[in-house]
Amino acid sequence: MSAPQLSLEYCGEWFQPNPAQNFDIGREGDLTIDDNPYLHRRFLKVSYQEGIWWLSNVGSLLSATVCDTSGGVQSWLSPGNRIPIVFPSTTIVFTAGPTTYELLAHLEGQQYQAEQVPAPESGDQTIGMINFTLSQKQLIVALCEPMLRREGTGFTEIPSTADAAKRLGWAVTRFNRKLDNVCDKLDRMGVKGLRGGPKQLATNRRARLVEYAVTTRLVTADDLPLLDIKDEEA
Repeated sequence: MSAPQLSLEYCGEWFQPNPAQNFDIGREGDLTIDDNPYLHRRFLKVSYQEGIWWLSNVGSLLSATVCDTSGGVQSWLSPGNRIPIVFPSTTIVFTAGPTTYELLAHLEGQQYQAEQVPAPESGDQTIGMINFTLSQKQLIVALCEPMLRREGTGFTEIPSTADAAKRLGWAVTRFNRKLDNVCDKLDRMGVKGLRGGPKQLATNRRARLVEYAVTTRLVTADDLPLLDIKDEEA
């Protein structure tokens, strides 16, 4: 039985890994992402084993957010771990330094489909099963704005705290307080990577929040007009 055809797309360029060989992704490798010094030379590895395509994190520091493009199933791929590539279309997002990268994996011939169950809505700003205030959702959109405005795969710069706060017309102290609240809500829901330990927020929480929010479609380009709304606390 032949292997399902796997294709990877980055910045409009397509790659087709050979089932008989490992396919390396990073600062160097079969798919060279960028010369970003924060990016591992070999970060991700694609391989075909036991009739399944696998995505492995062979780096030592960075993690990747992997999600089917509908946003229904999401995984956080930390160093030393691997996950199967089974969906017809899978988004792979990761951040190195201030830059976030996005790849698309397209799989043909794999018999796997995820069942989509609509999430109930309660309140004006419900995202999935979590209720966010208008200002909290605005914060998420402000951080994700560059990725939401980009077309296709590639790379973007995550806004700094100061830039995102300025975009919303907020003080940095207010932005950080809202960011704490958003990360706390998602952490309680079980989203990994937003805390560095007990009662300690992760230093790269902005990057993780952007990766999670975009890949799971917590926010989309349709939410961009929220940035121009003045909420009741402004």
